[in-house]
Amino acid sequence: MVLEQVERVPGRIVIHASVAAATAECPGCGTTAARVHGRYQRVLRDAPLAGTQVAIRLTVRRFLCDMAGCPRRTCAEQVPGLTTPHARYSPPLRGALTAIAVALAGRAGARLAGALGVRAGRDTLLNLLRAVPDPQPGEVDVLGIDDFSLRRGHVYGTVLLNMRTHRPVDVLPGRDADPVADWLRTHPGVQIVCRDRAGAYANPWELHQTGEKVADGVVGAESGA
Repeated sequence: MVLEQVERVPGRIVIHASVAAATAECPGCGTTAARVHGRYQRVLRDAPLAGTQVAIRLTVRRFLCDMAGCPRRTCAEQVPGLTTPHARYSPPLRGALTAIAVALAGRAGARLAGALGVRAGRDTLLNLLRAVPDPQPGEVDVLGIDDFSLRRGHVYGTVLLNMRTHRPVDVLPGRDADPVADWLRTHPGVQIVCRDRAGAYANPWELHQTGEKVADGVVGAESGA
């Protein structure tokens, strides 16, 4: 990148820059494009500096792809570590807003972001929260099972918990034994199961004991008082 100008305007700092590379890689076919089709300016919001908002005005070029059969006729250049297609935030600011969204979600997160010098609406934070990939549950050896109501008397679900971390690992439709038995067959590491005294989840232990065993020595532990 080439830093062209830094100016202070009321309420924020604006950084003017352009891309120094002579060519760009076409995302459609991976070949190097050198013919410039045009230029335009994109604005990225960056992490605040001493409580002052920062905006990056980056002049980028659109290149023509000369590869026959390429699905893209033109492509815009990207700066690794700074820009991605259609992004409006720099990676540091996106990471900070995502952390706020994970901790506080919508309205509360927007209030904290504003106090830190970043304007972000609750919908923006919720969209960032939805974009966070679900963590992988990993190996579960102590499993907790319980049902819950999505619509009392009509729609139910089953939540599965890792009792060592006390975090949910999966949600199954209904509150029947069959989905739980199918889940256990694909997760043979379960050794201990914690459930309440309801009989709905007693059958999975019979199912996996007859022919297709999930894990040797699975113990059903009743957690209800």
